[in-house]
Amino acid sequence: MIKRALETVIQQKLFKGKAILLFGPRQSGKSTLIETVLKRQDKPFLYMNGDEADVREILTETTSTKLKALTGNKEIVFIDEAQRIANIGLTLKLFTDQIKNVQVIATGSSAFELSSQVNEPLTGRKYEYQLYPLSFSEMVQYHGLLLEKRSIEHRLIYGYYPEIVTNKGEERELLKLLANSYLYKDLLMLDQIKKPLLLEKLLKALALQVGSEINYHEIAQTIGSDSKTVDKYIDLLEKTFVVFRLPAFSRNVRNEIKKGKKVYFYDCGIRNAIINNFKSTSTRTDIGALWENFVIAERMKHLRYHDIDATHYFWRTTQQQEIDLIEEQGDNLLAFEFKWSRTEKARFPQTFTANYPQAETKVISPENVEDFIGVS
Repeated sequence: MIKRALETVIQQKLFKGKAILLFGPRQSGKSTLIETVLKRQDKPFLYMNGDEADVREILTETTSTKLKALTGNKEIVFIDEAQRIANIGLTLKLFTDQIKNVQVIATGSSAFELSSQVNEPLTGRKYEYQLYPLSFSEMVQYHGLLLEKRSIEHRLIYGYYPEIVTNKGEERELLKLLANSYLYKDLLMLDQIKKPLLLEKLLKALALQVGSEINYHEIAQTIGSDSKTVDKYIDLLEKTFVVFRLPAFSRNVRNEIKKGKKVYFYDCGIRNAIINNFKSTSTRTDIGALWENFVIAERMKHLRYHDIDATHYFWRTTQQQEIDLIEEQGDNLLAFEFKWSRTEKARFPQTFTANYPQAETKVISPENVEDFIGVS
């Protein structure tokens, strides 16, 4: 079984008097991870799924007396898909405040729904984690660095969702099912999504522009919408862990782009399924952008799992000078260029190096990628 990076972390936080919250996209392995943690605890637990109507009814506007009766002799309560339960934050607060001998764990596939409900009621009462699809480093731990590096081209095409990784030969069919069904389930339940067809058009537009700076107005014209709707839908896609945005890096150096945005997908397989492109890396015209997306997403997983605080940007000037990724860690500034081809050379613009002489620069390719995404 593939061990998740958060398994040990969550084990160590049990029975500390706080709720444990696990966010992440559907099908990323949240339930499997918590079930593994519970098996290792060997304590009686109660499982409830927020997708079920009777569970939502029981846990909405409840009382500590009702929760104690519901829990019985169980020492752990596991609430799956908790974002579906109204007022879940207050329910979790009752567990932590009134039933102190019980550890409550909640998972959610929508940060938009669950975070907004739990942040205020659970201030100081929660440990919060985010689970992504499988990572490069997790797979290295599973079957070794050599085998995983040999699999990079496969990961660029089909991604890291657990079901995809563990079902070789069925990747395309499963990815299309995932992209067309599970992925948007939370989004389509939200009142903010009035036009599902518009959402599909937006996703395709974003998938085709991975690695490029996006213009909300141009995308709106392409999909037949307006800039505000595009911004809102991208925000919701980010909060349901489909995409993430990088802003432009600017410290008032002349000609720097200050308000630009790039959008990347948390999983390359999902991105490829959206545009129905499963061609091999040797024949793809978008391999540079795909490599960039892969490496940036893996870097974010590594930093988040190791609780390393960093802020990410891209850098570009009005003269089209560009750097793929700028990473700020405290006072440290790092600049990265991503190159898929061994023969392709990377140069960091003099405008950047002259104005940011303290910045460390590095080129990341398949040859040295393990150092960048957490395997040394």
